[in-house]
Amino acid sequence: MKHDSMTDRRKFLLAAGVNLLALGLAGCGGSTGGGAAASPAPTPSPNPTPSPTPTASTMLLGPAIVVDQFGYLPALEKIAVIRDPQTGFDASDSFVPGATYEVVNATTNAVVFSGAPAAWNGGAQDISSGDKAWHFDFSDVTAEGSYFIRDAQRQQVSPTFAISATVYAPVLKAAVRYFFYQRCGQEKTATNAGAGWADGAAFVAPGQDRNARLYSAKNDPSTERDVSGGWFDAGDCNKYTSWAAGYVVALLQAYAQRPGIWTDDFNIPESGNGIPDIVDEAKWGLDWLRRMQLANGSVLSIVGEAGASPPSSATQPSYYGPANTSATLATASAFAFGAKVLGAFPALASYAADLRSRAELAWNWADANPKVLFQNNDASNGSEGLGAGQQETDDFGRLMLKLQAAVYLFDLTANPAYRAFVDSNYNQTHLIAWNNYVTPYEGDTQLVLLHYASLPTATPNVAAAIKSAFASGMESGSFWGKVSGKADPYRAYITDYIWGSNSVKSIWGNLFLDLNQFGLGTHPRKDVVNAAAGYLHYLHGVNPFGKVYLTNMYGLGATNSVNQIFHTWFADGSAKWDDAKKSTFGPPPGFLVGGPNYGQWDWDSRCPQISPLCGSERPQPPYGQPPQKSYKDFNDGWPLNSWPIAEVSNGYQANYIRMLSRLV
Repeated sequence: MKHDSMTDRRKFLLAAGVNLLALGLAGCGGSTGGGAAASPAPTPSPNPTPSPTPTASTMLLGPAIVVDQFGYLPALEKIAVIRDPQTGFDASDSFVPGATYEVVNATTNAVVFSGAPAAWNGGAQDISSGDKAWHFDFSDVTAEGSYFIRDAQRQQVSPTFAISATVYAPVLKAAVRYFFYQRCGQEKTATNAGAGWADGAAFVAPGQDRNARLYSAKNDPSTERDVSGGWFDAGDCNKYTSWAAGYVVALLQAYAQRPGIWTDDFNIPESGNGIPDIVDEAKWGLDWLRRMQLANGSVLSIVGEAGASPPSSATQPSYYGPANTSATLATASAFAFGAKVLGAFPALASYAADLRSRAELAWNWADANPKVLFQNNDASNGSEGLGAGQQETDDFGRLMLKLQAAVYLFDLTANPAYRAFVDSNYNQTHLIAWNNYVTPYEGDTQLVLLHYASLPTATPNVAAAIKSAFASGMESGSFWGKVSGKADPYRAYITDYIWGSNSVKSIWGNLFLDLNQFGLGTHPRKDVVNAAAGYLHYLHGVNPFGKVYLTNMYGLGATNSVNQIFHTWFADGSAKWDDAKKSTFGPPPGFLVGGPNYGQWDWDSRCPQISPLCGSERPQPPYGQPPQKSYKDFNDGWPLNSWPIAEVSNGYQANYIRMLSRLV
């Protein structure tokens, strides 16, 4: 369980991509290729070593030249960042670039391009990173191949990277496979998971998910229900209904926005069934939501589970929370959009029809029961220990959830009653009520409004108002102004490095991509994609650490990726899974870590006296650093409390997948 402040977590978890609709939310926190053969599972190896670079940097504490370690699409911008640390843990490092930078073909060692680096912001120091920086633009290099950047005078080099039209395809597969590893109740065979991460089905023993009991009637067998399936939510094994419904919608949006890229060969158990694997993964979530729905249409709120490493070794019983309005509304959205997307596949027609019936049943119950609340993990109702994050939301949050459900139900059914609800309430969203207010912390609200505005049967003036508000908000100084003003030397500006900042980066990139997706704004499509790609490159290594913020990606081209995450399975001290470089296997590839967290991480307030595990002083980093350097690759539990930095989340992952899939 995570011992965090709910106040600190609220803002972050709006960015987690689960239900960004509610300001009151908090928590943990081509062809479809039908019948294609499954690609092989990752093959773990003891103590994997990073891919070699042509020479090492003389900087002692960090890299001099940072690039996207996977690479770049041929037609898009390619900009390496050269860094000279001024403040932070690496301030003793110093680097001033030479006059000439070269792009070197890593296969032939031929120089294919050269030019001069340009100082960022006239040589100023960036407050968010504590660095001075230079940019080396090599966008003219478009030939596919393997390359590195070299400082001709200083003999410093970057990691090797690729230029290719398919450079991100393997990364996308790894990222989507994250959800397979998070499946609860699914046997993870060596064939699908890789030998290093094979595990039996978790939480299927007597007293666990197949016959879980109501949290407040633990001794009453009449309350037993099958709540098996679903996904572990984050680093913990709990399952939160509202958020899981949000993950389903996000995965289906990723599919619906780029249907031609998704294939059936991600090596999950359903691969080769003729359905794109991302749709299969969303269906896994929908299967669980169906089990959580009661006969009257209401939906149970949460399943609380104790973690173990590996998850199949958990022996504690499972308990669930009662139905509430917020879970029911969120699930109505997932069922409605699921029926729309899955209904396009003949093999899933009857399943989609069932989802439609369930969506309308859930709407009707929530409409008649607008304020049925349940606070989990709360002493006031004896629910202490049921979950870690608080899944309940507030009045505004429920309104936004209902608005989302109305949009997806209208898209599915064309029932004018749902359109009437949207038309009567869209102006209460902050996008409209706060005069073109676009924010990453309400990404789901903005997306569902744009989804409605794109429907040919939407009310014309409402659709026009939504499009105008979003386009105007994105044109403001907070978004395009930061791009044109080059506000961030690492080319991925966000306002705050809070809990889950890497998820915020993904959402920010998605906001730009939504301009193209919905045909909005005045900027050329290529400029929009380049703006968004900056956020992807940041997560792939263009940051002060020169770190790919995905786990264990050495086999896919990274030279420096995340080695440790806060996760029940891949726990601190585990000989098999603790660390990608030091343990036998480490965590699987492709988990997006929370990232830099400025001002919200600290060790236990009683340190250092409370435990020798504290050490003598707070580790720096993450403590006492500029915002972008407020990160450490660690996974310690109490008392160093790494989770505000090192935990993963299904919400982070879904946001990243949606951004990455639109740049493939």
